[in-house]
Amino acid sequence: MRYWYSMCGSDEKRHTGNFAKWLSDFIKAMEGKGNNSVPCGHCVACCTSSNFVHIRPSDIDTLKHIPEEILFPAPKLPKGHFVLGYDEMGHCPMFKEGKCSIYEQRPTTCRQYDCRVYAATGISVENEKSDIAKQVNQWKFDMSSDIDFKKYTEVKKASRFLLNYKDRFPTKCRLHTNSQLAVFAIKIHSLFSELELPIQESGHKAIINRIISTYCES
Repeated sequence: MRYWYSMCGSDEKRHTGNFAKWLSDFIKAMEGKGNNSVPCGHCVACCTSSNFVHIRPSDIDTLKHIPEEILFPAPKLPKGHFVLGYDEMGHCPMFKEGKCSIYEQRPTTCRQYDCRVYAATGISVENEKSDIAKQVNQWKFDMSSDIDFKKYTEVKKASRFLLNYKDRFPTKCRLHTNSQLAVFAIKIHSLFSELELPIQESGHKAIINRIISTYCES
């Protein structure tokens, strides 16, 4: 039996393929081992929704194409990390004439961005009225195999755990935004393969410590 999962009841759904395949591709992109291929269509919401864009020191080509006066030191990050703000309309300053003016030189943040992570985790976009949220509501995953459903279940468990216990993580592993929560849920999902929710209170600390030691120490 084939199942389709989405975030809302809209009739206009954008099928995004098998969940397990999307999950594998997303993780590879996060690890720098591949590129996201998001079927955005005509959507440019990530460029026009008042987002701050993180520019890494490794984004050498990007830095050559962005005026220094619109780059600002990234808070709480080492020297060489910057953020690119947005204009009075909420548009990225490099978004011109309806498209990215530095698309071939766009930063890693933009190359890795995939709003399907919100649909996959069930974690809402920060601004639920934004165009990004509207796009997220249209994604639909194919759950046609047992592995799709298994991976989806693991991701949802990880998401629920983070939403319930995010405030118990130390500063070095603190998740400040919903996008950080969603990406981190993907990162740790395999830890929840054999765990059943809800988890007894005595087990919360052990799981948190395992997450910290595995994913937050480096």
